[in-house]
Amino acid sequence: MTTSPNGHLTVNIATGHHDNDDNNNAPPPSDNNNQHDNHDDDDELIDPDDPFDITQTKNASHETLRRWRQAALVLNASRRFRYTLDFKGEEEKQQKKSLIRAHAQVIRAALLFRLAGERELVISPAATPPHQTSVGDYGVGLEELASMSKDQNISALQQLGGVKGISNLLKSNPDKGISGDDDDLLKRKNAFGTNTYPRKKGRSFWRFLWEAWQDLTLIILIIAAAVSLVLGIKTEGLKEGWYDGGSIAFAVLLVIVVTAVSDYRQSLQFQNLNAEKQNIQLEIIRSGRTIKISIFDIVVGDVIPLKIGDQVPADGVLIVGHSLAIDESSMTGESKIVHKDHKAPFFMSGCKVADGVGVMLVTGVGINTEWGLLMASISEDTGEETPLQVRLNGVATFIGIVGLSVAVLVLAVLLGRYFSGHTNDLNGNPEFVAGRTGISDAVDDVIKIFTIAVTIVVVAVPEGLPLAVTLTLAYSMRKMMADKALVRRLSACETMGSATTICSDKTGTLTLNQMTVVEAYVGRNSLNPPDDSSKFHPEVLSLINESIAQNSTGNVFVSKDGGEVEVSGSPTEKAILSWAVKLGMNFDLIRSSSTVLHVFPFNSEKKRGGVALKLADSGVHIHWKGAAEIVLGACNQYLDSNGHLQSIGEQKVFFKEAIDDMAARSLRCVAIAYRSYELDQIPSNEEDLNQWSLPENELVLLAIVGIKDPCRPGVKDAVRVCTDAGVKVRMVTGDNLQTAKAIALECGILASIEDAVEPNIIEGKVFRELSELEREQIAKKITVMGRSSPNDKLLLVQALRKGGEVVAVTGDGTNDAPALHEADIGLSMGIQGTEVAKESSDIIILDDNFASVVKVVRWGRSVYANIQKFIQFQLTVNVAALVINVVAAISSGDVPLNAVQLLWVNLIMDTLGALALATEPPTDHLMHRSPVGRREPLITNIMWRNLLVQATYQITVLLVLNFGGESILPKQDTRAHGFQVKNTLIFNAFVMCQVFNEFNARKPDEMNVFRGVTKNRLFMGIVGITIILQIIIIEFLGKFASTVRLNWSLWLASILIGLVSWPLAIAGKLIPVPKTPLSRYFSKPLRRLRRSRSAQ
Repeated sequence: MTTSPNGHLTVNIATGHHDNDDNNNAPPPSDNNNQHDNHDDDDELIDPDDPFDITQTKNASHETLRRWRQAALVLNASRRFRYTLDFKGEEEKQQKKSLIRAHAQVIRAALLFRLAGERELVISPAATPPHQTSVGDYGVGLEELASMSKDQNISALQQLGGVKGISNLLKSNPDKGISGDDDDLLKRKNAFGTNTYPRKKGRSFWRFLWEAWQDLTLIILIIAAAVSLVLGIKTEGLKEGWYDGGSIAFAVLLVIVVTAVSDYRQSLQFQNLNAEKQNIQLEIIRSGRTIKISIFDIVVGDVIPLKIGDQVPADGVLIVGHSLAIDESSMTGESKIVHKDHKAPFFMSGCKVADGVGVMLVTGVGINTEWGLLMASISEDTGEETPLQVRLNGVATFIGIVGLSVAVLVLAVLLGRYFSGHTNDLNGNPEFVAGRTGISDAVDDVIKIFTIAVTIVVVAVPEGLPLAVTLTLAYSMRKMMADKALVRRLSACETMGSATTICSDKTGTLTLNQMTVVEAYVGRNSLNPPDDSSKFHPEVLSLINESIAQNSTGNVFVSKDGGEVEVSGSPTEKAILSWAVKLGMNFDLIRSSSTVLHVFPFNSEKKRGGVALKLADSGVHIHWKGAAEIVLGACNQYLDSNGHLQSIGEQKVFFKEAIDDMAARSLRCVAIAYRSYELDQIPSNEEDLNQWSLPENELVLLAIVGIKDPCRPGVKDAVRVCTDAGVKVRMVTGDNLQTAKAIALECGILASIEDAVEPNIIEGKVFRELSELEREQIAKKITVMGRSSPNDKLLLVQALRKGGEVVAVTGDGTNDAPALHEADIGLSMGIQGTEVAKESSDIIILDDNFASVVKVVRWGRSVYANIQKFIQFQLTVNVAALVINVVAAISSGDVPLNAVQLLWVNLIMDTLGALALATEPPTDHLMHRSPVGRREPLITNIMWRNLLVQATYQITVLLVLNFGGESILPKQDTRAHGFQVKNTLIFNAFVMCQVFNEFNARKPDEMNVFRGVTKNRLFMGIVGITIILQIIIIEFLGKFASTVRLNWSLWLASILIGLVSWPLAIAGKLIPVPKTPLSRYFSKPLRRLRRSRSAQ
């Protein structure tokens, strides 16, 4: 298949061998209804020669994606491939990155000039002088900051007094940030700009109108209409002669406008969703308080804490950092992790924090950063295709080839009959007589015949079929936002309907993430309630407070007016900090009384985090906090309730039992420990200190706390819905196995305590140590995995996918990114999820709630079901229209449905039909069936049955009317009028059949097709509009549509013919269908034949 210069594709069905270099085609098919024991049968399902046989487009190679496009029969390439991956756009993005890196200042100046010209941006005095050292209220200018950040110029930074000097010049505070009042923010925005960039404008409506014009058949029809118009006016005069050509031209214009309006509406929905994706929420410090704001509200001078997985939201310099490493590949193109310290203090906007923690001061925002320039110069989205889109292109290509063949056959028959004198006019006289018929008459008649053939192609090639996927996805994505799910990849929305298992996190997804310390062990004493400070020895309390305050990424803000204490941080940090505040901890005083030497940020692999502190007396304390049994294992002493050091020895059993007891009550157990250290043993220079590992043995246990995180209400019901729908829910958590088991029982993931045995519940460490084959065998049995690392989650996903499961995985941490990327559907958490996790995921669950995950499954199934409804409806119209016109053309040399009528039917079928059926909301019925197998045929046996019943009925009735209509219908004044009445009745009855059959298509496998129909206002509206327009066409546009007015009895007859399709659909559903898909009966012999040929 080749692409012509005008963007249209000529068909050439590829048969070359398929490079399956993408892993996504590797897993064998999952088919819950039909498990194939015979391996050969599975092989039969996979056809390497079929370019449309792509089960998953996630991570698919460009070669695979190009191949199906080249094999598709397409009439309008610019429209058909609008929402697929833009290869050219991807290449341009990479080129622009390198260009911006080389010429950032020039590009920024040009952009500022253009925006000022468009009055989108008022260039403040700050932006104009090239080397201004101070501006307005601030001691440093915009250009100086931008130049320093761009060149990463350390000497310029030092000349300004380092980070403290810049902070003073910007009227900020490295510890407390800016004041952040409205006046302050406005001054900063005027002086240094906002953290936004001018977005490339979306396509205008005129662009969509132009693209709708690009359809090859519509262009041919317009040309034919123009010729017909000229010949008509020449032969019949202007008054009568413009009707034939003018009516076709008007019908084509109507199709183009309706198509463009529908496409434009879709594009607006996608633009809104893209804007939502970019609105990142992050924590900053203003006036000493940690607050959450949008990335677009950041200003120069802001102080921003950074932790692993965050996106650097603006250009800036390092205030303080510990083991801080930045992945700058998104800007430099080099996948190198850059360590940040006072020798390399500059941050580039758009990069990701790969490791460690730190705090930065913002020095550049918006288009004064390279990231902002890049975002302003590229389009938001380069598109992607979905598996359903690819498969529907295959279906459309097959139908299109059949339609094309039929059109050629009709053209040949009609031309043959015309020139041989077998085509008669309304009075029974031959239309063409050699030697007598004039050239202009013959050309006019041939154009009419040619127009009919081309119109058959318009109806036969279901151009709207693949686009219906985009329509239903756009609708679903908008509705899913209301259900707290933001779709990042279109294909995930669809794949979710095939999910057979969900691997869910525990914390925040199955539980509320509202943590409180409800129990504590200090020494051998159990404190319940745990916040009575009088039960603590002062020395023990002092050490616990020191540990909690310093070994934390959270913050405690006490307002000067004595208001309520504000605690920020992760839910675990907030719970522990709140407990310490109740015990009387003075957060700011403790933080200022010792100096942090080195930090080991909490790590989900090691399940603990630590900090080294230099005390006022030059002593050193090393504090650790983390998973109770892991920290306990590193302890050899503990402080008893009197503050005396005791050997832990035999007491370890007591503490382990205490942990197990709390875990069995679904409490998360965290241990706090410390040890003293010598200052001279700690590296003195910065480089060695960054490489130094905190000592993690010979620790002294200070306390073990039990944190309650209650189960989310409604989770048990959501898990039950999943089970009924054939989707197995698995819990994968970093928590203690006992805690995990208790929550799993509470949520209904484990049905009973008897199920809580290996391998149903397993520790990550045990699973990790199995061989690959053993992991595959055991993976399907696992229901709960405790103490799992992100790598264990990845291994579980890989094992399940190899076993043929379609896997959805939830994750929130940076280390979850590989599992989210590997899974069929990656679900990240909107509240607790890091930016790295979100970017690796396909769908963001905005409220972190498992019930929202189940809603995504419903929507995924709804997408698939809606497309099937539309296919059934469209194929019924296709088959009936083609058969009626072919039989009539061959037998009588005339067609009952002319070009204008077929274009109207095409509009009902393509655009209006898609709008009505592709936007049906999901129903509970969808969650009472098994997941859709990824290789299950699009057209099921049930659909074939429904389709054939309706098409057979329509063909029979309309052919009877076509051949016997004049004898059945009342006698008319003239034969010509009788002929027109008959053809008008056929057209009217045909449209009424489609209107009534649209209701049948709503519920292909249910008897009651009207359930919920009144709730779908769009469906009812479209049906109403179709009927009104049909009345207008018949009664008032007779000259255009070649119809005549019908009396009330013929209107009643048309409605009754359509109405019969309802009881007929009910009767048809009583016909049993075989379980094995029909397509498999035909495809197996073909593939075997192909194999035997290739083997020879």
